[in-house]
Amino acid sequence: MSVKPMTPKEVTRKVINKEELFILDVRNEADFADWKIEGENFDYLNIPYFELLDGVEDMLDKLPSSKNILVVCAKEGSSIMVADMISEAGLSVSYLEGGMKAWSEHLEPVKVGDLYNGGEIYQFVRIGKGCLSYMVVSNGEAAIIDATRMINHYLEFAKNLDVTITHVFDTHLHADHISGGRVIAEKTNAAYWLPPKDAEEVTFDYSPLEGGNIVRIGNTAIDIHALYSPGHTIGSTSFVVDEKFLLSGDILFVDSIGRPDLAGMAEDWVGDLRESLYSSYRELSEELIVLPAHFMIIDELNENGSVAEKLGTLFENNHGLNIEDENEFRKLVTENLPPQPNAFQEIRQTNMGKIYPDEEQQREMEIGPNRCAVR
Repeated sequence: MSVKPMTPKEVTRKVINKEELFILDVRNEADFADWKIEGENFDYLNIPYFELLDGVEDMLDKLPSSKNILVVCAKEGSSIMVADMISEAGLSVSYLEGGMKAWSEHLEPVKVGDLYNGGEIYQFVRIGKGCLSYMVVSNGEAAIIDATRMINHYLEFAKNLDVTITHVFDTHLHADHISGGRVIAEKTNAAYWLPPKDAEEVTFDYSPLEGGNIVRIGNTAIDIHALYSPGHTIGSTSFVVDEKFLLSGDILFVDSIGRPDLAGMAEDWVGDLRESLYSSYRELSEELIVLPAHFMIIDELNENGSVAEKLGTLFENNHGLNIEDENEFRKLVTENLPPQPNAFQEIRQTNMGKIYPDEEQQREMEIGPNRCAVR
């Protein structure tokens, strides 16, 4: 009997529902240590595939008989072979369909709220990469914010809702993942908005997103106010949607704050980061629901799988917002930075339109965990 696959969506539901799962990851030890599927009630065993070529008999006693076992590899092939051997030994086992490649690209749509005058806002959770993107819907129109390169997810979602994509935004020039914003705009004839201070080297036309911009979505009073909030990049821009939601980009996360060094400007931009967080954001309503462009750890997910929290709650609980001494803040931000994202320079150049890697090259450029936050 052939072993059945478990889809990334099925694994995502187990993460959100906090179900038990035993993962046998057969990638090499360095790849597993760098990046793995995370779940609150998941257990793990990492044994590289090449150690199992002669059979799985020596490791069967390390596998549970009472839990679902999921075998994971980079692209699927190795996990199928290992799962078949485990199944022949009498254990219940599945393999991750598409491997970590598919896990990195899965988007889980979650409704995060209603708008005051009709309409909704949806969050697309890229569970394996920590990226968060958004669709604002009203009266048959939609705006997309911080889209990933997996554009068909957004196009199909909009089609199912019977809405027309009229505006596409990026809160900043991304360095950890390739934006799908420009391609979506080209396919839908939507306006593509970028902060001009981040777009000085782009090779394409765009609409400049600046403080004071108000962009209407649909025929109702849904305005997207651009709030200039530099620090992660020099052009980073936040959005206040419908006076209810704060899309913070990579400036503020639920559990941390944005890193200022991805253009090599940490010492120069740390002051901007503090000004945005400690002055500009302090002037906003604490009732605003913060919707960031990334999450760092699985604990940031709410019960429905969304990542969202009131600004006032973050002012109380987020350590990055509670460092009174400016020198201490500067030290925290410049000395507690994780490794920079894989191929971040190439990703920036792709998002500027300077290079055009093919799909497989783009996939390889993005592989790995999210690294947009200060630790």
